[in-house]
Amino acid sequence: MPGGRLTQQERRQIAIGLADGLAYAEIARALDRPTSTVTREVMRNGGPAGYKADLAHLATERRAQRRKQAAPRGRQPVERADGRDPEAVREFEEAFSAIFMAQGLPKMTARALASLYATDSGSLSASELVNHLQVSPASVSKAMSYLESQGLIGRVRDERRRERYVVDEGDIWYQSMIASAAGTSKLAEAARQGVGVLGSGTQAGDRLENISRFLDFVSESIVRAAEQARDILHPKG
Repeated sequence: MPGGRLTQQERRQIAIGLADGLAYAEIARALDRPTSTVTREVMRNGGPAGYKADLAHLATERRAQRRKQAAPRGRQPVERADGRDPEAVREFEEAFSAIFMAQGLPKMTARALASLYATDSGSLSASELVNHLQVSPASVSKAMSYLESQGLIGRVRDERRRERYVVDEGDIWYQSMIASAAGTSKLAEAARQGVGVLGSGTQAGDRLENISRFLDFVSESIVRAAEQARDILHPKG
């Protein structure tokens, strides 16, 4: 598998693949590159709809030049206490956050969530996130508040009564799926109300009726799958 940065020709192949509607994994196989490399490349440079090969190549060269100018001479990557390769971990976090972004999370929020998942403890304090992500405390606070509102993280206090954000607290993913199903159910109910307003048997009414039935099915399926997964993967007692 080739290493190093993507070439301009490889970026053009990525653009062609996106235009043809290929999945990231298919494009990556054609390039003999990891899927995470293609995902990160696209999300860094406009996303699937806005990716331009030549502009992406130019932007990458400029970023590399800025890093070269900003980095002190002789500076080495900071070693991690856990012995992991810091560059490999950074690339994983970038790839993971790119996937979260593709699913609709804001960039800062996606980076914070990926950082939490890359820790053995599954938890970080606000100050640790600020240092790790090199962003302001306000940015971290906003991102974590959003993640908490979506049921994707929890908050606990450690032995020194310091607040920490966690991703391994109880049934977080289960609760997140249930919240998603509840939101889908609300859409289904709104569509059913629209049928009464616009009239059953009309084109608009039939459209909304079909939407409500589809969303009801999806919502019920999400709840059923979440409960089955919890029972199988995290049995009680």
